[in-house]
Amino acid sequence: MQKRFSGVVVPMVTPLNADFTVDVLAVEKIVKRFSENSIHPLVLGTTGESSSINEEESLKLVEAAVKAKGEGQCIYAGLVGNQVDDLILRGQKYIDLGADCVVATLPSYYGLAPQQMTLFYTTLADSISGPVMMYNIKATTQMSIPLEVVEALSHHDNIWGLKDSERDVERMQICIDRYGNNESFSFFCGWGAQSFGSLKMGADGIVPSTGNYVPEMYKKLYKAALNADWAECEKWQKETDAVAQQYQKDRTLGESLAVLKALMKEKGLCNKTMMPPLTEVD
Repeated sequence: MQKRFSGVVVPMVTPLNADFTVDVLAVEKIVKRFSENSIHPLVLGTTGESSSINEEESLKLVEAAVKAKGEGQCIYAGLVGNQVDDLILRGQKYIDLGADCVVATLPSYYGLAPQQMTLFYTTLADSISGPVMMYNIKATTQMSIPLEVVEALSHHDNIWGLKDSERDVERMQICIDRYGNNESFSFFCGWGAQSFGSLKMGADGIVPSTGNYVPEMYKKLYKAALNADWAECEKWQKETDAVAQQYQKDRTLGESLAVLKALMKEKGLCNKTMMPPLTEVD
């Protein structure tokens, strides 16, 4: 079943000029490169330094991505922050600019109870006129969205899926089994090392940050999965794992993002500039 939201969604780096403004020309270049490899961008995700980008620059980024998108390409826009009213306003602006879906992480200053998580996503979905997805990323929010919360929210008419970066194979299998036949709710695996494994289980899509650097590899990996050529798919998993090690091994998340941008600069895709408090590598 080919759902409305599926495939390879890469959490795109945010290309910056030296003055920390969004490099619009680099955005266009990266989005078009993604399109050539049948990849959809998630702008303002974790890899996009979303928590540090102000509203003015975030709107510029979404607008540039939408203008550059190719035929059949979806633009996903991340919502990260602690002020719910602000997230609603930004999310609506992203939709108005042409984003196909907003993907929201939990507000992360306070630990939230399950009923508070449910209220948060319900409020977003009731208030924003375009599709909303949940983004579960324990590594940055220090919280995991319980499966019973996911199940309750999966029945909301305007909640279209879950992007899950939690490193839990059992949780992933439960979600895939539960939502595989739900045409209006997609499961995306955000654990890069499980791209092959999750697709073989039946995931609707994958969200690998390494796709910023080698989108052509993920095009081949996903094509193999669509053809149920699991040996070929696993081969590309090993290839992409090796690439990921180049910038992730023994580094914090922020440090790895800086190295990723440096690698992309070598390909002429963007500058190395990082948004404070993160710093670029030499």
